[in-house]
Amino acid sequence: MNVQELKAAHKMLKEFNYSIKPLYRGYTDKILYINVGNQEIKIKDVPPLMKEKFIGGKGYGLKLLWDATTPKTKWNDPENEIVIGSGPIGGITQYSGTGKSLVVTISPQTDIVIDSNVGGFFGPFLKFSGFDSIELQGKAEKDVIIYIDGVSGKIEIFEAPLEALDSYQLPEQLTEMFAENEADKKNIGIVSTGPAADHSLIGMLNFTFYDSKRKLIRLKQAGRGGIGTVFRDKKIKAIVCKIPGVKGNLNNVADLDAIMERGRRFNKEIRELDDKQCQMRSKGTAHLVEIMNDYDLLPTKNFKYGSHPDAAKIHSEVWKSYFTQGVPDGCWIGCNMACAKGVDNFELKTGPFKGQKVIVDGPEYETAAGLGSNCAIFDPEHVIETNFYCDVYGICTITFGTLTAFLMECYEYGILNKERTMGLELTWGNGQAVLEMLHQMARGEGFGKIAGLGTFKLKQMFIEKGWGDAQLLNDIAMVNKGLEYSQYVSKESLAQQGGYAMTNKGPQHDEAWLIFMDMVNNHIPTFEDKAEALHYFPMFRTWFGLQGLCKLPWNDVEPENNHLTDEPAKVPEHVDNYVTIYNAVTGNNIDKFELVRQSERVYNFQRIFNIRRGYGTRKYDAQPYRAAGPVTKEEYESRAERYDNQLRTLVGINPEGMSTEEKMKALRQYRENRYEQLLDAVYKRRGWNKNGIPTIEHLKNIKMDLPELIEVVAPLQ
Repeated sequence: MNVQELKAAHKMLKEFNYSIKPLYRGYTDKILYINVGNQEIKIKDVPPLMKEKFIGGKGYGLKLLWDATTPKTKWNDPENEIVIGSGPIGGITQYSGTGKSLVVTISPQTDIVIDSNVGGFFGPFLKFSGFDSIELQGKAEKDVIIYIDGVSGKIEIFEAPLEALDSYQLPEQLTEMFAENEADKKNIGIVSTGPAADHSLIGMLNFTFYDSKRKLIRLKQAGRGGIGTVFRDKKIKAIVCKIPGVKGNLNNVADLDAIMERGRRFNKEIRELDDKQCQMRSKGTAHLVEIMNDYDLLPTKNFKYGSHPDAAKIHSEVWKSYFTQGVPDGCWIGCNMACAKGVDNFELKTGPFKGQKVIVDGPEYETAAGLGSNCAIFDPEHVIETNFYCDVYGICTITFGTLTAFLMECYEYGILNKERTMGLELTWGNGQAVLEMLHQMARGEGFGKIAGLGTFKLKQMFIEKGWGDAQLLNDIAMVNKGLEYSQYVSKESLAQQGGYAMTNKGPQHDEAWLIFMDMVNNHIPTFEDKAEALHYFPMFRTWFGLQGLCKLPWNDVEPENNHLTDEPAKVPEHVDNYVTIYNAVTGNNIDKFELVRQSERVYNFQRIFNIRRGYGTRKYDAQPYRAAGPVTKEEYESRAERYDNQLRTLVGINPEGMSTEEKMKALRQYRENRYEQLLDAVYKRRGWNKNGIPTIEHLKNIKMDLPELIEVVAPLQ
């Protein structure tokens, strides 16, 4: 079907004209509000207090969502919003990693706020069209597309019945539809999802853009928490944003020279050091696979183990052989880290696009580990194919990987069987069954539809049906706050256990990745040291989400003398880069301490948002025991020397003569007690009481004692 036929079937619901406001020092100070239910479109001013306290990106998203919802709003209520926005630094082209946007909504999986950091062109393009954020509310009756024309200043909402739903065909159709010519395609950014988001709670969003070198559509993902599911519940098929083009200073910054100087310095580091350090430009984040395997941190068989003899089959050199080399692979203009790798001309073996040659985004480390080793699958082509279909169906690969590994372990123990899975043999390593489950999920059929509930709800269902021991299921279901774990084994890093389970949104590594600092380098040996790290790093990483930044340029390439600094884990030179760039964009004058304070205000706000929704207390920071230690006899015995030694040296117990079960019990008691002590230390450092509630005194100290927040926390002091 050609584009003209697609357009002919459109039904215009609303047209809205506006005057495009140029940016000033990184902001437009305008919010675009669209209700797809009643087709209301309006432009809202950003109040000065919101700009001061919430900064941008994730901060704006949280504040807008708070104002739009009540404590009882459910994910599928019309009043729930999806908010997408960049930040003041987002969209500059003189420094690497500045093309990010943040998406927030109430999650179908967790019932609290989920936020997701995503690359691609849409976030910056939205800014250049005149808006710091877009709020999407309501529910359309039929599938709609939203078109933001940042060239002429026009917004359209129209029914679009014939366009494809998947993120393989749909972005191609829309790019062709709205581009004037080949050269104009690079000026279009699209947000879409896929058919699996219609049938599951684990849908994600794709942010697609046109790769002028390949002449193909590329995509990046706002995964985690079911954001794509909310998108489809609102009957939104896509959002399209078009601009005239990108030129040097669309952010209209205060001091462009200062930004360019820091950009040149960082680009020099990448050119000289990337190949010696992480090889981000040739391998992307996939360089981590063998490192994690070497340190027993690569999730294998649902996080039972941290390594496997077959892991070499999915090591980074294997991925490098599949990735297209010598092509600038940044997901935003001017990013010289260029880590957004792709597999070109990959021939699909299954599914609706079988036999077609496609480009596949990644795989990144999380995808390689989740779809690969964690499911005991060491076939790179299976991982690539599953990666492709997760993307085009609108499914988060991290979630799907952890979910599938859980189901496979349940199958191993007889909790699931062929009858209960409707014919799927979910044995370890059975890639064919995994792909079939994924295709079923996209069709809304069979066990695939059931699997789309996510790990937490599946665990509850299995317990209610009496299909397995409740304690075992709670121990092996790798979820916290209803969200699946991302792909690092945290058993030997207490700090990383906290970095996962103490997050506001659930166990995602983008808040605090402390494994090496804690486990390998032993830089944070005491509870107080760990608490300090679990204060600083989540706050510092939150800042990227306020500004429209990627975290990778911060520490995946380090200055050559970084190891000589007082705080090498923080990469002081790069922290100074960010402070300088923020000031140069906005004209403000903050220091590195105020940088953290900006995040602290928003971080505490999100915690209180969770509390307002009935969560956010200590019990919701509990972790499954698999995240802390060996659940099963085989787990313990696979690392018996390590665990026996820990009983001697840490617990003060001589394991000789003890059964494995007795040793497991003693070790478990020790590890669970240590985690509770960590909670106490972290809460104290963050200014929270022992139940995880921010104190009024702390909110006053960080200048976040807003009346609506005090109202929530006051009864819980």
